[in-house]
Amino acid sequence: MALAFDFTECLRLRVKDIDFGYSQIVVRDGKGGRDRITLLTNSLKDHLKQHLEKVKALHEHDLLEGRGRTTLPFALDRKYPNAAREWDLQYVFPSAKRCWDSESKSEMRHHLAEEVLQKAVKSSVFRAGISKP
Repeated sequence: MALAFDFTECLRLRVKDIDFGYSQIVVRDGKGGRDRITLLTNSLKDHLKQHLEKVKALHEHDLLEGRGRTTLPFALDRKYPNAAREWDLQYVFPSAKRCWDSESKSEMRHHLAEEVLQKAVKSSVFRAGISKP
């Protein structure tokens, strides 16, 4: 069974890309540079909602510290200066650490590194006893 999206597409998901009402996830600028929609299974909804509650608490903490920005694609940051602080544009899987963005001269929270997700999947596969490559 092939994955619905690859690791980098998963890491680039933003809060606004998840639609619990329609049980779907919008993958933006995916393979071939196109947007597409994939299913959000019912078995993951509760886990994902709980995860997003934790991410929102982290974001609100960042905002209280005067931070709470994330990286934005293209020129959105110049066009909408406050958009990088909006909840719906935050990454679903944010990095635990903030990084310095030299272009905007501010501290931001990017998404997790791809290696972090790869290690988590490898560990889960091992614990599940899956022997197929």
